Amino acid sequence: MTATGFQMPKPVLAIEGLTVSFDGFKAVDDLNLYIDRNEVRVVIGPNGAGKTTVLDLICGKTKSTTGSIQFEGRELTKMREFDIVRAGVGRKFQNPSIYENLTVFENLEMSFPKGRNVFGALFFQRTAEVVARVEEVAAEIFLGDLLQQQADLLSHGQKQWLEIGMLLMQDPALLMLDEPVAGMSVNERVQTADLLRRISQGRSVLVIEHDMEFVKSIAHKVTVLHQGKVLAEGSMESVQSNPKVIEVYLGH
Repeated sequence: MTATGFQMPKPVLAIEGLTVSFDGFKAVDDLNLYIDRNEVRVVIGPNGAGKTTVLDLICGKTKSTTGSIQFEGRELTKMREFDIVRAGVGRKFQNPSIYENLTVFENLEMSFPKGRNVFGALFFQRTAEVVARVEEVAAEIFLGDLLQQQADLLSHGQKQWLEIGMLLMQDPALLMLDEPVAGMSVNERVQTADLLRRISQGRSVLVIEHDMEFVKSIAHKVTVLHQGKVLAEGSMESVQSNPKVIEVYLGH
């Protein structure tokens, strides 16, 4: 509580004292990171800074040595990967993992929450609700006219969008994207920036990215990691003019 009695909204994600060691090497070292509701946070930093490891820790792929990851008040470090997904955390990896031999529609439909377990898939019905949700998400990811297109025929950028769409089908409260515009054309990058700005209205988005122009166009706040620690944090402008950041990252 502040003096006026106004309570600060709690962050959606609160990472505190997070450390993970691999054979004595600290990939993430006593990390604190707080992400607010409806925020687009971009994490940047040199290779080996621990960026992808942070995503691995949040989604449960890697277990922390010490520290806490609270997501909407729930401790994720004690939870299994699929329970973390169910709790509302969605993650996209660097390379798109879509079903190449299925259509855009079928890929999105597969991701509808009721179809996610064996029994759900056995008794899964293509209801009006499912169709409406698929069409809504497809329009959002610029694939509304390509619902019957087989996924392997999509461009690289469209495959990236389809994977983002598959996550949106699950309506996560936190969406994590690892280098979403890698390999995209300039035009696709602009469209992706527009997409991320739209989908952050109602959810938090955590992005790892190297493309500084893209970062500038989407980030509400930038966190710079170096050797598993936060080196700097703030607006893109403040981070870009920070002498420490220029020395270890932007100067290269």
